Amino acid sequence: MSLSVEKTTGGREYKVKDLSQADFGRLEIELAEVEMPGLMACRAEFGPSQPFKGARITGSLHMTIQTAVLIETLTALGAEVRWCSCNIFSTQDHAAAAIARDSAGVKAEEVYEKTGQLPDPASTDNAEFQIVLTIIRDGLKTDPKRYRKMKERLVGVSEETTTGVKRLYQMQANGTLLFPAINVNDSVTKSKFDNLYGCRHSLPDGLMRATDVMIAGKVAVVCGYGDVGKGCAAALKQAGARVIVTEIDPICALQALMEGLQVLTLEDVVSEADIFVTTTGNKDIIMVDHMRKMKNNAIVCNIGHFDNEIDMLGLENYPGVKRITIKPQTDRWVFPETNSGIIVLAEGRLMNLGCATGHPSFVMSCSFTNQVIAQLELWKEKSSGKYEKKVYVLPKHLDEKVAALHLGKLGAKLTKLSKDQADYISVPVEGPYKPAHYRY
Repeated sequence: MSLSVEKTTGGREYKVKDLSQADFGRLEIELAEVEMPGLMACRAEFGPSQPFKGARITGSLHMTIQTAVLIETLTALGAEVRWCSCNIFSTQDHAAAAIARDSAGVKAEEVYEKTGQLPDPASTDNAEFQIVLTIIRDGLKTDPKRYRKMKERLVGVSEETTTGVKRLYQMQANGTLLFPAINVNDSVTKSKFDNLYGCRHSLPDGLMRATDVMIAGKVAVVCGYGDVGKGCAAALKQAGARVIVTEIDPICALQALMEGLQVLTLEDVVSEADIFVTTTGNKDIIMVDHMRKMKNNAIVCNIGHFDNEIDMLGLENYPGVKRITIKPQTDRWVFPETNSGIIVLAEGRLMNLGCATGHPSFVMSCSFTNQVIAQLELWKEKSSGKYEKKVYVLPKHLDEKVAALHLGKLGAKLTKLSKDQADYISVPVEGPYKPAHYRY
């Protein structure tokens, strides 16, 4: 049976677990606002002019407290917002309740999401929401043209994730991208902060909440040494683990070696390590044959993208395997031939959101400020022809602006260039200070 969409007394549509959690959600949102100076600065700068007046923004992003601050920033700037979660374990029900009651239409309920059910599109009389629910229900993979009927009114999209950006570039290459897209992920203040420092914080948080394991002294394998892998490896090393990296890219491998990490193949270390973390954004990284060879109670988790980084399907279908749920998002899988098992977190999905609360508010403020700026740019230029059906990156001066908005909260003071100094290195006194190709 399909689940129906409910309405607030004011007519706002929602599907959340428990609207009575809204007051709790509001308290945590108010705490997060203090830690999100970029978003609050956007409200102060743009709120009075209501630049999003008339804009209808639909978002699909983890429905967390931090996302709630983003949603309320968009509405404070004049937008009508509808939101749905993008992960079956990441919804924070009190955040969803607060937003559903106070700010936006929300489809995010942790419990019912796990059933795989979605609200029936016929249960709402809102045409936009019907289309979104239908697309989610039927799946774009089976018919990429299903969303073409939306293209005429879509101004554009801003994409948060490494994996999502890859898909946009693939669509651009094969001619299926039907609207302008802004690649938020490759803003320096997103990828070099959210991906790196966010994961450095939230990986050990998720590990310890899920397992209470002592990281010090353990052998930890980090699959992939991009920005996410770098943050994870740093966290594990700082916690006292002996860290081994697996990599396909010789440059990333050399970076790992320069940090004092070993670089080996998974096959070299599968029977020796205590903790395995996938960070690659690719599929088939840890297969069931790897898991069979692991130590008893080795921890296997993913912080990269979908649950196909770890061969969950192969594990679930392994003959005679036994699943023992220790607590939500912490399962021990026992193999029949050895009577020993592994501990898999969040069913192979993002463990920092499934087993903990994800990245902290401050670093998400950097990412979400980029999102607001990207949406403002798309909406402002919707009729100018500035943006074609291509993928764009925000210019350097906006990247630097996002960073600058966060310095005061941490008590930083920038040194100022003199005109003579600026001329000497051929940059404007007020920036941008680096060329677009600069690698931070």
